[in-house]
Amino acid sequence: MGEMGKKGDVRVLVVDDEESIRRMLRLCLEGAGYRVTLAPSGEAAVAAAKRAPPDLALVDLRLGGMDGIAVTRALAQEVPTTAVVIMTAYATIDNAVDAMRAGATDYLPKPFTPAQVLHAVRKSVESARLRSDLAELKGTTARGVRPRFETKSAALREALTVAGRVAMTDATVLLLGETGTGKGVLARHIHSLSPRSERPFVTVNCAVISPTLIENELFGHARGAFTGAEGARVGHVEAAGTGTLFLDEVGDLPREAQGKLLRLLEEHEYVRVGDTEARRADARVIAATHRDLRAAVAAGSFREDLFYRLDVVSLRMPSLRDRREDIADLAATIVEDLSAQHRRDALRLTEPTIAALMAYGWPGNLRELVNVLERAVILSTGSEITPDLLPEELRSFAPTRAPVSDEGESLEAAERRHIAAVLARHATLDSAAKALGVDPSTLYRKRERYGLKG
Repeated sequence: MGEMGKKGDVRVLVVDDEESIRRMLRLCLEGAGYRVTLAPSGEAAVAAAKRAPPDLALVDLRLGGMDGIAVTRALAQEVPTTAVVIMTAYATIDNAVDAMRAGATDYLPKPFTPAQVLHAVRKSVESARLRSDLAELKGTTARGVRPRFETKSAALREALTVAGRVAMTDATVLLLGETGTGKGVLARHIHSLSPRSERPFVTVNCAVISPTLIENELFGHARGAFTGAEGARVGHVEAAGTGTLFLDEVGDLPREAQGKLLRLLEEHEYVRVGDTEARRADARVIAATHRDLRAAVAAGSFREDLFYRLDVVSLRMPSLRDRREDIADLAATIVEDLSAQHRRDALRLTEPTIAALMAYGWPGNLRELVNVLERAVILSTGSEITPDLLPEELRSFAPTRAPVSDEGESLEAAERRHIAAVLARHATLDSAAKALGVDPSTLYRKRERYGLKG
């Protein structure tokens, strides 16, 4: 299951052969903000899940054709990211054991109330988040790609060295860098090296949660705090316990919530929405942002005192274009992992493909590299990843002729040839510089030096 923010991001598949049950569950779940798909049979459920993988499936045990156990097994095989809750009026220990062996995460006996349904859904969603976090700590991600910390980049080696030192402390850490550089993976790496590694790692993406709900998500609420708050709710701070709280995109945190986060960091206390009792918080905080927080402070959108409280130890993740020496090894590892995930024999990256990957500017960084290579793995029909499997914007970077033979080509001649080819493909100097991953002024000087004007 991928990272989920608001309930509206959680997709629930309801599988029951009774129309009244399906209708009741749709009303209950959609009323709570979940996205719902209905299936009247096991066969229809598996087909729907393949088309649009749900985060959670509520599956009736007694179905015509495929029963709930068979559906659970099929979903575990075909859509392994989907959590399954079995529903049945025949609540016996044997049924529960069979369902769990088949891959179900919970068991909901009929008849049930809407409150019981929502509790089961919330519990399963949180369990799935925890399983995803644990998988990443063990060396995999939800995409099936291993985090890779072997690097030839001096900048990344420096960040990893500092991360290893700070991991053993309780210091607040601020991770900086462009979107997609792997700040979340580094946060989990720090947690895994820390004395808190066996405790929860809880992620809050401040950019995807509505400003009106962020305090409720962080700190929870008391019973009766607002209309519909029938019971108290635990927030992410409390869920983190004595583990690690990772505040992703903290630069997007609304100013109204910044003061409460400052109190959490300074006094290790927080108050649930609608409550007056201060609660103790013992989680270690790691924050990340792609924004320039100093500029945000100057603009008045981010509190200066909060910035300095977050910036106890800061680490910058270099962009992929600033660590081009790692791209070939990264790509090979990613293709190996994705080939296994998609049940493919090992695929090899051809030299022209590697050259294209090395030359591209990667505005989306590691995340974009994974997406590009996953597309190539899925589309490939042979044993190699060739340039024609890359998106159009990357194919243009593949060499169109064989390397110069005999005594070879000097580094300066190769650079001139490559710059000339990139300039020919771009309308402006700025766009060409972005593709090359250099400053426009640098490209201007090289263009003058090689006589490539016009």
